[in-house]
Amino acid sequence: MKIFGHRGAAGLVAENTIESIVEAIKHGVDGVEIDVHRCKSGELIVIHDETLERTTTGVGNVADHTLQELQELRTKEGFIIPTLIQVLECINGQCELNVELKGKCTAMPTIEVLETYIAKTEWDYNQFIISSFDHAQLFEIKEMTSQFRLGVLTEEDITHALPIAKKLQAFSVHLPITSITIEEVREAKELGYQVYIWTVNLVPLIVRSKTWKVDGIITDFPNFV
Repeated sequence: MKIFGHRGAAGLVAENTIESIVEAIKHGVDGVEIDVHRCKSGELIVIHDETLERTTTGVGNVADHTLQELQELRTKEGFIIPTLIQVLECINGQCELNVELKGKCTAMPTIEVLETYIAKTEWDYNQFIISSFDHAQLFEIKEMTSQFRLGVLTEEDITHALPIAKKLQAFSVHLPITSITIEEVREAKELGYQVYIWTVNLVPLIVRSKTWKVDGIITDFPNFV
């Protein structure tokens, strides 16, 4: 079972920051999960919310700020708001990266950034999973390239995810720990999909996930594993 740090190691260090990603890697994660939005000047910003207030010193929508404006802000813990490029440079191939397309119109620029890095570094396509609740963006990627592993995120049960995964020829389905059953895990695996569970933060649930033979968990606390 692979361990992915959720937004880095969000339970230990401020989410979606370089410092949080470094903390996750320190604990030996197999991968890191991050969220991306596109800012006003076009760059991909690593932040979960479409607005700035919850996690940063700024106000308003991420999409209404340029990169320069965003990088003059700080998270509430005093860290910079990183770009996808800065995250790639930080990880430097040390583990896998699950990029969740959180903002609108992030599919194409994400592919462009990742393909640039794969071309000029030792990163490999199989080190990336691109996931989203916005399944239209995953279909957009599928039309552009078949190289990347796609993950279907859902807050609903598996019956919602599987038809989409089939159309996409997806690599994985990403299901919520709050409602997943062992029967759903078995069904997805029998159909050939990897099963990733989010967000698994309690030790008994980590143990249960191992027992159920899920392929990976996404956790705020990689130090628990």
